[in-house]
Order: sequence, then structure tokens, then C-alpha cells
Amino acid sequence: MPITSTVVLDERVAIHHPHLVNLYGCRIGDDTKIGSFVEIQKNASVGRRCKISSHTFVCEGVTIEDEVFVGHGVMFINDPRPRATSDGQLQTEADWQVVRTRVRRGASIGSGATILCGVTIGEGAMVGAGAVVTRDVAPGATVAGVPARMMLRRGGKELDA
Repeated sequence: MPITSTVVLDERVAIHHPHLVNLYGCRIGDDTKIGSFVEIQKNASVGRRCKISSHTFVCEGVTIEDEVFVGHGVMFINDPRPRATSDGQLQTEADWQVVRTRVRRGASIGSGATILCGVTIGEGAMVGAGAVVTRDVAPGATVAGVPARMMLRRGGKELDA
């Protein structure tokens, strides 16, 4: 698994096992740590001082801002209606359009979460382990479950138990 020449690695990016990642056409910000068995595709970006834990998949169209934690085995999705074929032929890039996803500064995503395309996870938000995020998460909110639902808002006020 390579780190291709199309990757922009800013200062002090830590990839302790570079032979165990697949990075291509992406940008990784200063002081970010990338775990083993991570794939980050073209046209994705990871900000400064982030931690991307092992076995995570960051697909094309995902923007992760600064100081974001992404737990182990997190999956991002960029196509709301994936298909293998179009008119009986294997699809190519021309047959679909990337739907963008954004993770705002200081957010945390728990291990095993799945983030569907087209959502924004707000600044300082927390996504619980194993959650399936199907819609935007408000800044400072904590969401959990399948589908992810609001549990707490900044300041600790309980909204749903």
C-alpha cells in the first residue's frame, strides 16, 4: 500500500507504518497522525493536529478540519446510491458524482462509526462509537445510535436518553 507522489504531507505528519497505509491525491496537515491500514483518497483533506486511527477509510470529497479525532474503523461514504453497473457496464468515474462531507474543527468520531455523504459534523461535536450519521450534527452536540440521534448539546443539557 503506497503513499503516492500526489500526496501533500505538511510538516511533522506522523505515519509510523508508511508501508501499511494507502494515501493518494490528498492533503494531510501539520502535526497530524495517521494510523496503520488507513486509506485516504484523492480530493480528500485532513487538517492540522488531527488523529486518524487505524483501519479508517476517508473517501474522495471528505474534508476534515483541524484538531479532529477519528477513531478506529471509521467509514466515510461519498455516494448515496452506489451501483456497480450502468446499463449493464461497470461504472466509471463519469457515471457518478461525489457528494461532499465536512467534519468541522475539534469534532470527535468514535470507533466504528459510519458517516454518510453530504453531512456536516459541527465544530466540537462528538459522534458515538458505532453510530451511523445520516444528517448534520450541530456544533457541540453528542450523537449516538443507528441512525445517530442527539444525546447531549454543549453544556451537558440532556436532549434524548
